[in-house]
Amino acid sequence: MKKLWAVTAREYMERVRTRWFIISTVFGPLLFGGLMYLPAYAASRGRDSQDVAQIRILDATNTGLGRAIAAELNGGVFGDSSRTQVVSLAPSAVSAAESTATRAVRRREIRGYLVLDARTMAGRSAHYSGTNATAFADMRRLESVVTGEVLAERMRAIGVPASDASQLKRMQLELKPERITASGRGGSGQVSALIAISVAMLLYVTIFIYGQNVLRGVIEEKQTRVAEIVVSSVRATTLLAGKVLGVGAVGLTQLLIWLATSIVLARFRVALLARLGVDAAPMQFPTATNGQLAILILFFVLGYTFYAALFAAIGAMVNSEQEAQQAQMPVILLLATSIVFLQSVLNSPDGTLAKNLSWIPFSSPIVMPLRMSAVSVRGWEVGVSLFALLASCYIAVYIAARIYRTGVLMYGKRPSLREVIRWVGQAR
Repeated sequence: MKKLWAVTAREYMERVRTRWFIISTVFGPLLFGGLMYLPAYAASRGRDSQDVAQIRILDATNTGLGRAIAAELNGGVFGDSSRTQVVSLAPSAVSAAESTATRAVRRREIRGYLVLDARTMAGRSAHYSGTNATAFADMRRLESVVTGEVLAERMRAIGVPASDASQLKRMQLELKPERITASGRGGSGQVSALIAISVAMLLYVTIFIYGQNVLRGVIEEKQTRVAEIVVSSVRATTLLAGKVLGVGAVGLTQLLIWLATSIVLARFRVALLARLGVDAAPMQFPTATNGQLAILILFFVLGYTFYAALFAAIGAMVNSEQEAQQAQMPVILLLATSIVFLQSVLNSPDGTLAKNLSWIPFSSPIVMPLRMSAVSVRGWEVGVSLFALLASCYIAVYIAARIYRTGVLMYGKRPSLREVIRWVGQAR
């Protein structure tokens, strides 16, 4: 036990003292802060520009739709519509008018031109060309105004009073989904989905990065011949377990720091945005018990242990990082499977695919926390998933230790699959 602790402490301290650990630990909160603050700040500054109305409307509908759109773009009936040019013309004259308007845009006399025709009145499409065609806020504004005025014009055509048509065209319904869990109402459904995706991606990236660290550490020890000295005094199983635990403790430390800073940033998000002049609503996080957080950490620990053992076994079988790039692809593909099906699992968290992936050890460390963040999962399902993952960890570490014991002392050619199987069958 003392030797295991010594190896674990060495691996841990060797990595937390590095410059890259400090940089990545600081970078994480900066990234999370950017994701929490920048979208709200950009949205507040991303409104449609003041000169969105500085366009020419080519109206070939013969209904007065162009003037109605011009008035709405400039603030309504009492607004100043002088910035918007409205040209009423016959459908046959649209092509020539577009050429003239294009030259006006190139001379910077107007920002662009909007073409209204029979397809617009049918509710199918309207055409816009201009220098601000890539400005999303401007295009959303134009689309909203055109849609509203077409709707109002068609309602007036079927006899709806003008006042009623004016009110209906401005109606915008906002759907606010709310998640209900076994413990009650659980906050915004959109936030729950966002957090579920964040949890899955965070677990995936952390398991992948620190699993890679174990692989590189084994290759480095093998190349420098350090393993020859260490294995002579420490059992291969103890050495491998210490390496996996030490590197995993580094990942868990970083994960907990990121989690704590994210909670702090989210708590003070509204106050800090208010100082920047941005009015933001508080984020409603889904409720999570201490038990659920403990299960989340347990899935990370077991998932990391499982994949770290596989990466360590690969590191013992190869002689360089170039060889490792090819040899590790099957393990990486197994880990990436859970991310490939991420959208499918979110679309149907209680579906057959999601349940099966949450029980298979290769994907359960990511898929089960993803399901738990999205919906309420039965306790027995979580228990089965943890048991299967724990059993797989034991098997993976056992096999990896057998491979590590022999492979870390071999140099030269890569072993064949038959040789690897023979290593696993050898007595310790």
